[in-house]
Amino acid sequence: MHKNKKAMKQLTAKEEEVMDFYWEKGPLFVKQLLEFYDEPKPHFNTLSTIVRGLEEKGFLSHRAYGNTYQYYSIVSKETYSEGTLKNVVAKYFNNSYLNVISSLVKEEDISVNELKQLIEEVEKNQKGM
Repeated sequence: MHKNKKAMKQLTAKEEEVMDFYWEKGPLFVKQLLEFYDEPKPHFNTLSTIVRGLEEKGFLSHRAYGNTYQYYSIVSKETYSEGTLKNVVAKYFNNSYLNVISSLVKEEDISVNELKQLIEEVEKNQKGM
């Protein structure tokens, strides 16, 4: 079950907010990143610290332009989302997607009709393979 893949680190809400800008806008200098925030804007040094932390965690890398760095994403939003879902399933549902669905049904967040529709879609996709 375990592939030779390092577990993806989870991001804080602030880190995820910063990553969303990189995923949406592409490469950015910290100064440009600051422009996307509404007032009261975070302090430049605060953002700079978050960005460097994201680089240490392996989410961003940079190109140097003189003494300033332009950072860019090296992990796609899709890859991060998949890792996050797997972590939630592992942590709260004992690694069982069946437990996830069962929980949704018990909480009535998903109806029997929606469940039937989901099964039909899965069967259709498997036939198409």
